[in-house]
Amino acid sequence: MRLRIEALTKTFGDNTAVNAVSLDLASGTLTGLLGPSGCGKSTLLYMISGLEKPTSGRIYFDDEDVTDMPAQLRGIGLVFQNYALYPHLTVEQNIRFPLDNDRRLSRQEKRERVQHIASLVQIDDLLERKPSQLSGGQQQRVAIARVLVKRPRVLLLDEPLSNLDAQLRIEMRREIRKIQQNTGVTTLFVTHDQEEAMSITDNIVLLRKGVVQQFGTADQLYYHPENRFVASFLGNPPINFLPGQPAGGVLTINGYEVAHGLPDRPLEVAIRPEAFQLGDKGMAVAVTDVEMRGKDRLAYFNLSGVPCCATFDSTCALSPGDTIHLQLHREMLHFFDAANGQRL
Repeated sequence: MRLRIEALTKTFGDNTAVNAVSLDLASGTLTGLLGPSGCGKSTLLYMISGLEKPTSGRIYFDDEDVTDMPAQLRGIGLVFQNYALYPHLTVEQNIRFPLDNDRRLSRQEKRERVQHIASLVQIDDLLERKPSQLSGGQQQRVAIARVLVKRPRVLLLDEPLSNLDAQLRIEMRREIRKIQQNTGVTTLFVTHDQEEAMSITDNIVLLRKGVVQQFGTADQLYYHPENRFVASFLGNPPINFLPGQPAGGVLTINGYEVAHGLPDRPLEVAIRPEAFQLGDKGMAVAVTDVEMRGKDRLAYFNLSGVPCCATFDSTCALSPGDTIHLQLHREMLHFFDAANGQRL
């Protein structure tokens, strides 16, 4: 089901939590709502669900305007970060709960639907257990199964992995992607974790202060950020920013020609840590610190008086105090207007 929102806005007194957000999400896609805490992600999700009323704007499911439709009639499946399972019910009873008052389904049909969904999320061997007997990942699967059993038109996930440990988060995000692909349900996934959003989504909506900064694939946001905020928010280690002032359209850093054809006005050049290359010539810098990160080795140094970081293969032997020469993958550089932060 296609999900479309037009100029959706929510204000709380003098505070605008969501500001004129417009999106068009294709049927069957998994979209990540990404941004720092307090940027309006959950508020946007709750307006789509019907739990929060917009101040202005419209919400459409396919061509149906559901803006003023009660939440219980929208066909939404909403999963919260705390799972909200009933502790006194078994897994089977928790999953079946949304169907208990549905007189259109026979007892056998309800049982078959629960069995199907439980098998889909790989908890069909846990149906007789209580929530207290489950791991965090298993509880998350039960919460997802409980909303999928209703066959929702849209699935909304609000920070669903935030209560899990690091390894389980990685496992569960793959499971969520698999479940979404198997069901084909249009899904919105709220997270503040860029790695989660980039690893499993078809598209990402990056929000800041209630405003969409960029909408696109993970590759588009990472390799073609539309503004300084997008470039700074994505990437670990974070991107390096250096001030620049081209002369005759040519920008140089430490005597090294970085780019040409640029406007002769103050700008910032953004350099991903992986854009640096070691060479026999190039920008000479002194290594101030080295950090081992598995397959990568991080080198810290100052460039034009600004602390910077570069990533190299972990087999590269580097030590603090070493002088190295750096060249740049020029296609991995980004240039932003110093005044407004927009991409040049």
